[in-house]
Amino acid sequence: MKPHLKKTWCIRKVDASFLARLEALLWLYDQPYDPNVPVVCFDERPCFLIGQVLDPLPLTTGQVTKEHDAYTKHGSCALLAAIEPLTGKRLAEIYPRRTMKEDTHFCQALTQHWPQAEKIRLVQDNLNTHTRHAFYRYLPADEAFARAQKFEFFFTPKSASWLNMIEIEFSALARGCLNRRIATQAELRREVLAFFQEREAKGIPLNWQFTLPKARDKMNTHYQRVYPDNSKLSIT
Repeated sequence: MKPHLKKTWCIRKVDASFLARLEALLWLYDQPYDPNVPVVCFDERPCFLIGQVLDPLPLTTGQVTKEHDAYTKHGSCALLAAIEPLTGKRLAEIYPRRTMKEDTHFCQALTQHWPQAEKIRLVQDNLNTHTRHAFYRYLPADEAFARAQKFEFFFTPKSASWLNMIEIEFSALARGCLNRRIATQAELRREVLAFFQEREAKGIPLNWQFTLPKARDKMNTHYQRVYPDNSKLSIT
């Protein structure tokens, strides 16, 4: 699956920090599969709980479901999810909030879901909860240290969440699960976890095609703006 190159590159600053993180991720995605050091893409997204005022009209043959425009709001919760793109292995959980505490608990779940991993290369964005010191806030020091040693963090450039492959999975989730009204956290958890479990059972991987040579080719004007001699970059 190809990521879309966003036109916002024309207006957002691409600096040396952006290029460093971009190239680190593209290098990482190009590494051969190693079950002992899996590459796992992780992120969170808000989910809004929306209820019906009137029951939808029953579904009939040849007709789409019809529901009233009016709805009720029941707050929100947070989905934390991760995927190993090369194998299609997935993990997801719904939490009432999205704080360092939930992030710590999810990282614990990650190490249990990938028990054979000596180290997990975790791709994530720059949210302030994505930090090792969160482990020390919610775990005993010895356990926090051991947990931190299990991860190698890779961060996306600022304003470039599309470089995290979990966003492709979130897009599929929005179309296949979150395209209807769900009123309670319990119901949302059942629906979302069933979606991820079904896709994991099918072993649906993500085929990333935006490589380092392609980045240096398509973004060469940005490379030159950072360092003029980048005009001589080889794209082979």
